[in-house]
Parts: sequence; structure tokens; C-alpha cells
Amino acid sequence: MSTAACFAGVLGGVSLSGAAAVAAVPTRVSAAASGLATAAVGVTGLVGGALAVAGDLRPAWVGWLVPLSGASFAADATSGLFLLVIGAVSVVAGLYTVGYAAHGHLGRAPLAVLPVFAGAMLVVPLAAAVTTLLLFWEIMALTSLLLVLAEWRREQVRAAALSYAAMTQLGFVAILLGLVVFAAAAPGHAETFPALRDAAVHLGPGPRAAVFLLTLAGFGSKAGLVPLHVWLPKAHPEAPGPVSALMSAAMVNLGIYGIVRVDFVLLGPGPRWWGLVLLAVGALTAVYSVLQAAVATDLKRLLAYSTSENMGLICVALGTAAVLAAAGRPAVAAVATTAALVHLVGHAAFKTLGFLAAGGVAAVTGQRDLDALGGLARPMPVTTVAFGIAALGAAGLPLGCGFVGEWLLVQALTHAVAAGGTLLALVVPLAVGVVALTTGLGVAAMVKAFGVGFLARPRSEGAQRAGEVPATMIAAMALGAISCGVLAVAPAVLVPVLSRVLPELPTGTAHGPGPALGTLVRLPGVGGSVSPALLAVAVGAGVLLALAAARWGSRRRPAARTAALWTCGGGGLTSRMEYTATSFADPLRRVFDAVLRPDVEHVVIAYAQSPYLLEKVSYRSWVHDTVEVVLYRPVLRAVAAAARGARRAHTGSIHAYLAYGAAGLLVALVVVL
Repeated sequence: MSTAACFAGVLGGVSLSGAAAVAAVPTRVSAAASGLATAAVGVTGLVGGALAVAGDLRPAWVGWLVPLSGASFAADATSGLFLLVIGAVSVVAGLYTVGYAAHGHLGRAPLAVLPVFAGAMLVVPLAAAVTTLLLFWEIMALTSLLLVLAEWRREQVRAAALSYAAMTQLGFVAILLGLVVFAAAAPGHAETFPALRDAAVHLGPGPRAAVFLLTLAGFGSKAGLVPLHVWLPKAHPEAPGPVSALMSAAMVNLGIYGIVRVDFVLLGPGPRWWGLVLLAVGALTAVYSVLQAAVATDLKRLLAYSTSENMGLICVALGTAAVLAAAGRPAVAAVATTAALVHLVGHAAFKTLGFLAAGGVAAVTGQRDLDALGGLARPMPVTTVAFGIAALGAAGLPLGCGFVGEWLLVQALTHAVAAGGTLLALVVPLAVGVVALTTGLGVAAMVKAFGVGFLARPRSEGAQRAGEVPATMIAAMALGAISCGVLAVAPAVLVPVLSRVLPELPTGTAHGPGPALGTLVRLPGVGGSVSPALLAVAVGAGVLLALAAARWGSRRRPAARTAALWTCGGGGLTSRMEYTATSFADPLRRVFDAVLRPDVEHVVIAYAQSPYLLEKVSYRSWVHDTVEVVLYRPVLRAVAAAARGARRAHTGSIHAYLAYGAAGLLVALVVVL
């Protein structure tokens, strides 16, 4: 049995060796070196995750690594699940990087940082003390910021990086304050997780609530929960393709890990209102984010909002589990917890595939705007199929890898009413409505992205000259597609991991069995079952039957004659006659106008000879992030005004500075005395 510290050392060695190799090799092979190093880090994470799930990694303490406190490492099955997910995403993203960066889409410096970023993410679930967690959390944040700045010459990239830096540091401060309050209650102010777990029972209601709210805000900002999500739809689209996949499919999961580890395992179980807060935040995040995704025209921005939406659904499941556990319904709570974990894994699979396909589209066409894309199905058939599989998973429909998790969540909510109580009777129907609305709008968003972006006629020169991506990128997308297919049809592959993770969680299977994820997905103690495999067989049989009927019917019909299509004098069909992403989403935008608050501009230009004869009419509509406009921009304006006021105080006069110091000393003396 090896120690978690040894495994963390191996991860660090592989990551740093990969970075050094990228810096040392010639430029022409730096892409291959970075991609292979990142994949090697991912493989190491997969091995460590398997060892952690099996219980073969012992806790360890390394005194010399961090001054004063040392570094503590440990791994349980919960850590192992996140190691497996992050490791798998890193393998696929690393393989994709080989072809993506070979065409100059990533410089040498970002290529050197990429394996370090993957390694830092993998060490976070191994941390077993406050200092260790904060150290590697900050390394993960800084390396991801450097990768977002890979194309720093563009103004949009710099603005996105600034927003990301501000929000990630505010989140770090919230986590720091919450864990400091938590550690202050431990005997001898110990900071290790076992000491914090023992100290949780001695915390009063006030400090417990403060720790919960602070850590929920800090970890929730990394997960992209509303209203702390504003960095995500900016940073993820501007990052390079493989970096976007790592951030959206792996890094945001660590926000969920922090909530599970601190608020559920160490601090919990908590009162019922904790679960209600988590459920409300998740519901708000899911609905608001899917609305933004439904009206977004930037392909990667749409996927980024989809990430925030799915993190919201996971929080709805976790909040439901906490509420049901507090209400004395452990069996249904285990279903909700299983829904959260299954959906987390499924989201990592389809979001990796989606961002890799979108990265390939952006690299080949130079476009991310859906209104300027279209016609990609013929020149990019593999990428089109890959994005279609990812879109099916994101829509939460059967045969998609997001279906089982959402189905389990709906079942948990449906059977939660039986737990009794007026509060649950009010909350549960609203939560079911939120999940249904989110799924419906998610289908609309993905139909728009796939139909307008890939199946319509090309609308720009870049879309017209598109071609398929290199073989290594195709291989990476193939791995992602296979993973999505396996998770969609055979969720039983998750059973060996979930059977060990659920008993570790207060809302898991400590008091009873969890859902059976075999060929037939069954729920413990309640009615309800579904078979993804049988659904896949039925759909496949239906498709084959339809093809056979069409072929048989074509033999009985007379030979076809070609004739010109009557077009009312309009001529042949062009791209201007088809729906754009903006026009497709316009009905939804009008329905949710009060929430989205779009900006609309009409320009009518008449001829000089007569105001009744119009030369040109133009219409523009764009949707900003309402939370950012309403909540953050006034704060930023106030901060800017305060900075301008402070600037006036800096006159350059030494006498003025001495007066400021004397006034400050006088105020301090008055306060103290």
C-alpha cells in the first residue's frame, strides 16, 4: 500500500518534467511534447484514482514541502472519483493538443504550463489539510489564468482574464475565511481534515452557518454558480480549445468537490436550510444559465453557459439529498446523491467532447459566431458527429450521457413529496419545474447550435473553406465520443466507483442501498426504472426498420424525373433565407425579455429626396449577462470613483503624506483609548 504523498510527488514530477521537456525541445515538437506530457499526467491521475477507490493510498504528511505547517495528503473513494474524472479529461485534452497546437494555436509558454495545470488539478483532491488545499488550489488558479492569457494580444482575452483573476481571488478569500473559522474551532487550532471533522460537532450554529456560506460562495464561484459565474462565460470561450475542455469538464468539478468535501463530509450533516440554500442556488443557476445559452450566438460561450447550467443541476441534486437526509428519507437522498455524481461524470464526458469539437471549428474556420457558421457537416463530418453526440448529452435526452443523471434527479424529486411537510410540498414541485424547464431550454440551445452551426448553409468565407481537423484531434474526439456512448448506454460501468463513494457521504448509502445502475436502472425502496440499453436497442431497431422500408419503397416507385423547383420567382435557396442563431432564439428572447433585458438597435435611413423612401433598414439585437449588468457594473463604477478620489489625495507633497499619517495615528489612538 503506497501513500498519497508519494502519489502526489509522482504527479508533481510528471507535471514538472513535462513542462521542462516542452521548454527544452525544439519548437516543431513542443506541441507533441506538451500533449503527451498532459496525457501522461492524466494517465497518472487515472492510476491514482483507481488506487484511491480501492483504498490503497494511505494518508501521509510531508513536513518540508510547506513552511511551518507541512503538507498533508490523503485519498478516499470520493477523491478517487474526481481523480478518475480529471485524469480522463486530461488524457483526451492532451492527445487533442498534439494536433491543435501543431498549427500554431498555442505558444511555447502555454504549452509548458498545460501539464502543470493538469497536475495541480489532480493534487487538489489529495489535500488533507487546509494549507495544502489552499496551496494547490491557488496553483491551479494561477496556471489556468496563464492559459486563458495564451492569446493575450487580443483585448477580449485580456478582459476575460482580468474578470477571471478577480473572481477566482475573491473566491479564494471566501474559502480562506471559511476554513480559518473552521480551523479555529479545532483542538489546538489543528488544520487537518480529520481534526476539522472532529471539531465540527463543537461548532455553534453561528460559526457553522458562517463556514457553510463562505465555503459555498468560494467553491461555488469556481463551479460557476450564479451570481458568481460571470467569469466563466468570458474566460472559457477565450481560452484555447483543449484549455476550455480542461476548465469546463475538469476544473469546475473541483468546485463541486470542495462543497462535497467541506460542507457535506467535514462540516455536515447540517440543518435543512443548508440543503434548501444549495437547492435554490442550483435552481437559479440552472435556469438563468440555460436561458443565456439558448440566446447565445458564440458557440463556445453557449457551451460555457451550459457548463454553469449543469453545475446548477448537480447542486440541485446535492441540495435535494441534504433536505431529504434531514427529513429522514435516506433511500431517496441516496438517489439524489447518485444523480449528482452520475451527472458530474456524464457532464465531464459530453462537455469535453463539445469543447474539443468547438475548438476544431474555431481553429479551421476562424469563427465562433454561429451566425457566421453553417455548412460544416460535409467538410467536417467527424467533428459534426462529435458535436452532435455532445449536444445530445447536453440536452439530457435518451441515448445522451446526460440522460441518466437527470432522470435520477427527477425521480428523487418526485419521490421526495412523500417525505411529508409543508416546506417540501412547496419546494419539490418548483424544483421539478426547474429541471423540466432547464431540460427543455437545453434542447432548444443544442438544436440551435447543431442545426444552425453545422447543418445550415455556410454564411462566411471561413465556413466555406472548412476542412476536417488533424488525425490526433479526431482520435481525441473519438475517445470522448466512445466515453459518452458507454456512459449513455451502460451506466453500470460507474457502479464499482459509486458503490465505494456513496457510503462516505452523509447523504449516500450509509443507511441503505443506492440505485442499481445495471441494464435496468432501479431505485431502492421506491417505484421507477429505466433501461438505457433497451432504449438504444429500440432506437437502433427503429432506424434500421425505417431505412429498410425506405429502400423497399424506392424499388417500387418509378424512376424519378428531375424538374425545376417552383420558387415564386425567388431563385435558388441561399443562406440568407435560412434561420440564423439570432432569429432562431428570438421567440425565446421575447418570452424571457424581462430576465434577459436585451439591447435592441433600429437604424432607418431614408433617401435625401424623400423621407418616405427608405434606403436602408438595419436591426441589431444583443444580450448581455443581466447579473453582470445589474450587480457587478455598479460596484465597479463605485470602485472606480473611489480610486479617482484616492488619486486626488496623492499630491506628491511630503507634507500632505505626513499629515495623513498623523491623522491616521490620532484616529487609532482615539479608537484604542
